[in-house]
Amino acid sequence: MTLSTQTYHRLLKRQLRKFPNELALNADHWEAFINVVNDTYFQVDRERHLLENALEVTAQELTAVNRQLQLFIENAPTGIAMLDSQFRYLYASRCWIEDRKLEGIDIIGKNHHELSPNIPNDWKEMHQRCLLGESASCNEDRIIFPDGSVGWIRWEVKPWMNPDGTVGGLIIFSENITDRKVAEAELRIASVAFQSKDGMIVTDARGNILRANEAFEKVSGYSADELVGKNTCIFKCPTHHDDAFYRNMWEAISSEGKWEGSVWNRSKEGRVLPVWLSISVVRDLNGTITHYIGIYSNTSDPREAERKIMELAYYDPLTNLPNRRLLLDRLNQARIVAARNQIFGAVLLIDIDKFKSINDTRGHDMGDQVLMSVAQCLRNNLREMDTAARLGGDEFIVLIPDLGEDLEHAMHALSMVADKLHLGIAEPVDLNGITHSATASIGITLFSHKTQSANELMKEADLALYQAKASGRNTIRFFDDAMHTQFTEKTNLETSLRSALGKNEFNLMYQPQVDQSGRIIGAEALLRWEPFEMEIISPEVFIPIAEESGLIFSIGEWALQNACTQLLAWSKNPFTQELVLSVNISAKQFRRPNFAQMVGELIDTAGINPQLLKFELTESLLLENVDEVISTINDLRKIGVKFSIDDFGTGYSSLSYLKKLPLDEIKIDKSFVLDIAWDEGDRAIICSILSLAESLKLRVIAEGVETIEQRDYLLAEGCYFYQGYLYGKPLSAENFQLLIESLH
Repeated sequence: MTLSTQTYHRLLKRQLRKFPNELALNADHWEAFINVVNDTYFQVDRERHLLENALEVTAQELTAVNRQLQLFIENAPTGIAMLDSQFRYLYASRCWIEDRKLEGIDIIGKNHHELSPNIPNDWKEMHQRCLLGESASCNEDRIIFPDGSVGWIRWEVKPWMNPDGTVGGLIIFSENITDRKVAEAELRIASVAFQSKDGMIVTDARGNILRANEAFEKVSGYSADELVGKNTCIFKCPTHHDDAFYRNMWEAISSEGKWEGSVWNRSKEGRVLPVWLSISVVRDLNGTITHYIGIYSNTSDPREAERKIMELAYYDPLTNLPNRRLLLDRLNQARIVAARNQIFGAVLLIDIDKFKSINDTRGHDMGDQVLMSVAQCLRNNLREMDTAARLGGDEFIVLIPDLGEDLEHAMHALSMVADKLHLGIAEPVDLNGITHSATASIGITLFSHKTQSANELMKEADLALYQAKASGRNTIRFFDDAMHTQFTEKTNLETSLRSALGKNEFNLMYQPQVDQSGRIIGAEALLRWEPFEMEIISPEVFIPIAEESGLIFSIGEWALQNACTQLLAWSKNPFTQELVLSVNISAKQFRRPNFAQMVGELIDTAGINPQLLKFELTESLLLENVDEVISTINDLRKIGVKFSIDDFGTGYSSLSYLKKLPLDEIKIDKSFVLDIAWDEGDRAIICSILSLAESLKLRVIAEGVETIEQRDYLLAEGCYFYQGYLYGKPLSAENFQLLIESLH
């Protein structure tokens, strides 16, 4: 761009008007002035071109740097992800996707917390604080990956800023440290093993001693400092073993990877002692021998050798309590004595509540201290004739062989012992400066002259323990025959339930929902299980079993698919094409990460109007992760699905959460409608629900309406929609269709 002379003149004159008249320029001065300005302009123009060329070079350099930076990020050993303020992915590096097992998933634009539903709540809280500008790091946290496997992640979070200075989102750096945690666990195990009462040494591939434990110092007479660096040949005893003995021993070690046998070893003082020696080989990944581990047991005293054999065979190495083998031996003896003398005995199975979280959050060393503390509590609170044993993990068992001949006295004494142990385990313990209180669930079974085997008694105690855990943990339960019957029935039902879908034993029934004029406006789909050659099983019985076993996901998807098929059939009939179908959704099913996606696919496949599909949720869904529940509801509402809270007033009923939930409807539970004619409390509750619904602009439908009096009262109070036997029982799809046609 070049300015004309006239333009220059015009601009200059405008500026010169600002100066006094005596500064006015004559013609010669004016021409000179114009020339200077022109020279200045063209100099600026040249500099502008130079600058443009420089900027072009700089842009090329920046592009190269960006490519290098992208290459570095993609190949960095640390995972890197960028999230916006709603925790949606803007970017994720290759290492991030591989470490979190998200391969094959298009994560850009999706919510980080939804893709990883098992993220601990304290992580989410930290993410929220980082959006306020706080930087934080959290080392070595346990995480459950989308495929259900467990690992460890080390991560750090930093906020990134918008040009206006506000926080735009988060950048997260993470490293999968699962392999290192596994290696550390193995090292801890090895460290505990090295504290054995038997002598242990570790050598290199040439037999040079690298480490020796305290027990080996006592066996050999050498201190650890004296041993390190010396070769194991210092223990050779030529008077007892010739060269052929040692040559055969090392050939066996090289070929088989281990050797054990009786050896005469020379101590520091020159004494020759018999020891039982076990040698094991340690190899690297290529199979090359890197180390040898030797374990020495002093067998100079036969009684000491016998003691060690008994200790290894019958006692737990961590707690020094009897193990399962010794416990079963003593239990069998106690059963024989009880039958012979007509006395009572008992077995108590003890499980430390949430022990796994202690190991995960505070480390296995702390967990071992808790186990040793429990073991000491059992020793302190039992008689000498009783046996406390460790079965493994965090399970302990107590055998009380003699509770006397009287059943009432035996039960009283047993209750006192159980309470004493229960309270003793709950006593606070110091874990390296951290005070910790453990709780325990205890299952108990009694035996006398009955003919139960030891395994049967263990199963009975285990059933009682299961009931204690199911009751909320930190409690005591006694086994009885009804418990066994209940467990057997539940097990049989679960077995039958697993094959029910394949046998087409499920069907949906439809109960009409009407308005104040009695016009059918929709229906609730009710799941029924009709096993072949068996009576119909109530949903109240099989739904909890399905949820506990995980079968609810496949059963729930079947119910949704069939509900969509029914809506499609209704859409083709002018009498039913506007009916709304309500479907009950399990809390577990609703919390599944891909639930909204699955529903969308079912609706698209069926080709139905999603606004005619309504999901009924229970209040238990609000007990945890409310924000995630609201997010899923919003995702489904965008599709067109409607929502209702079922059995309102019988569960959580938090008004603070209710006002946040994007609902369409509240269902009054039938328990409030049943006695509405005479129960003032039920009437007050119904009035409150109606008032609340009106303020929140929610529709209300009453369940369990069976009489005209109930309907009239509800209508008078402002409830205009009903469901119950007054208008129809649950019907098959065919009978429901006949009912609709009969009304037109």
